[in-house]
Amino acid sequence: MNTLPPQVTGIGGLFFRARDPEALAAWYQQHFGINTVEAGPWQQQAGPTVFAPFSADTEYFGRPDQPMMVNFRVQNLEGLVAQLAAAGVRLDPNRESYEYGDFAWVYDPEDNKIELWEPRGG
Repeated sequence: MNTLPPQVTGIGGLFFRARDPEALAAWYQQHFGINTVEAGPWQQQAGPTVFAPFSADTEYFGRPDQPMMVNFRVQNLEGLVAQLAAAGVRLDPNRESYEYGDFAWVYDPEDNKIELWEPRGG
């Protein structure tokens, strides 16, 4: 019998539609080191996760038909952005900096906007 309290303990997966799932999975593995399903679950580092519904008419996600946006915690944001630029990844020219971290945005090959966040502070 399980005596642990019933609760959600984290996000166990992120599933989304793609025109070419295999190619998109390979792109995420190449540029972000995220395993494809066949390679086994991606082991991510523990850290903060934000779960935030946005207004249906938000422009924050990029395309109006993009229903969600992934935010990846990163280390060395500027180095990663430079690496992605050198690999030909489409970059958003905007950058933002707050007391809780720095942000940059890139786009995957299917034009999904991705947020990159380098947290700072405790």
